[in-house]
Amino acid sequence: MRVVVGISGASGVILGIRLLEELQKNNVETHLIISSIAKDIIEYETDYSVQDVEKIASYVHDENDLNAIVNSGSFKFDASVIIPCSMKTLSAISNGYGDNVISRVGDVTLKERRQLIIVPRETPLRTVHLENMTKLSGEGAIILPAMPGFYHKPQTLDDQINFIVGKILDIMNIDNNLFTKWKQ
Repeated sequence: MRVVVGISGASGVILGIRLLEELQKNNVETHLIISSIAKDIIEYETDYSVQDVEKIASYVHDENDLNAIVNSGSFKFDASVIIPCSMKTLSAISNGYGDNVISRVGDVTLKERRQLIIVPRETPLRTVHLENMTKLSGEGAIILPAMPGFYHKPQTLDDQINFIVGKILDIMNIDNNLFTKWKQ
């Protein structure tokens, strides 16, 4: 399996980092793009360095390298995940404005009818944010907001992070035990 992971400039970069760690554990080939703002946020919000995060990925692509292989529809990958997804990146993908590698990958994923998972991280939401999400959903993207569940009785922040990452892995049909699934 091959997955492209875009970490854009929004709070919650730990979600993208944890996803990379889980994909690595599952021997999934990953292609990582980190926006320049996300690099700042990694340093601010986590104990990871940007270099630490890049070492988790199989391949790393510069956000401004529009010649990167992941920008081409002929480059075969199974899914792309933008996590967290800023409203700027969401808008760019929704409106077909591929001005950097993250938004271009989102565009390529949709045009090639592959699995695109968008993890928006913003609150509250404006109408235009919701309209952009609706537009992307209508094109086949999966909108998975970073909204934690509570039925698994989380005790720590890691439990909440694992819940979101586990949901993403479930969508990609990657077995995981990151959270207790709903039982009646």
